[in-house]
Amino acid sequence: MRRLPRLLIFDADGTLRWTTVPGQPCPNGPGEWRLMPNVRETLRPLDWSERGHRLGVASNQNGVALGYLGEAMARRLLVETVEAALGFLPASAAIEMCTCAPSSRCACRKPRPGMIFRLLERFAVPAADALYVGDLDIDREAARRAGIAFEWAHEFFAARP
Repeated sequence: MRRLPRLLIFDADGTLRWTTVPGQPCPNGPGEWRLMPNVRETLRPLDWSERGHRLGVASNQNGVALGYLGEAMARRLLVETVEAALGFLPASAAIEMCTCAPSSRCACRKPRPGMIFRLLERFAVPAADALYVGDLDIDREAARRAGIAFEWAHEFFAARP
């Protein structure tokens, strides 16, 4: 089994979960999403105790800026995603969301690395001991700009024999 970095940061949509509403890129409410294949099977066996891994979510939440859902609901849906994947919300978990408009040039909106920098700082983990897992080029670019490793979601969550 490979050694994973101490801090594992995940994108949400297309990485941890998919939306069940046709034509809708992100869930706007409960019951509108499911875990992506192998997410639960890959993440549950990991050590999420104080001695183990730290979990971060770094996700652009366009629906908040566009008025499809509120910030509290977006956060709730991300917490529910982590709980579905792990069976609980670890004390060593943190969620970073960018709720700015898609046209925004804020420092946290991916591909800018602001959310990743905040997670590195929160957990006091050096960039060399962090991994960002995502499904889009903006995820890969955010990881590059933050100086951390990147892995495509379909590779990270590939079924292992």
